[in-house]
Amino acid sequence: MTRNLKITARKADRKNCRVFGSVKYLNSEVDARILNLSATGAALEMKTPLHAASGSKVRIEAENLGLIEGIIRWKHNGRVGIQFDVNSNARAQISSYFRFFHKEIRPVLAVRQLRVNTNGDRPLHLATLPLKS
Repeated sequence: MTRNLKITARKADRKNCRVFGSVKYLNSEVDARILNLSATGAALEMKTPLHAASGSKVRIEAENLGLIEGIIRWKHNGRVGIQFDVNSNARAQISSYFRFFHKEIRPVLAVRQLRVNTNGDRPLHLATLPLKS
């Protein structure tokens, strides 16, 4: 017995990135950060809520990408998945971003010392904490 959950796989591999820009829907504009990007779509983290439903047409504007139009495919906890309109201009812009601007993003850990207890009976410990970007 098999179940068809109607789940579709991604058509293109996504690469993690940190590109800041904005998302425009009708007359509203929300600041966003592009978390990952592919030739066909992107996942974005919104600074404030975007009042648009799945299937709505939006425009993404970022310095390194330019202006790209797409459709909202999913929304969850302040994040939005967008599928780009399939046209040669969008593909050229994404290709240009990966060729000239993209840098591999990896988590960065910093080592910092925790405070020592004032009575002196506790040893000094080191902790690794992720840096906020």
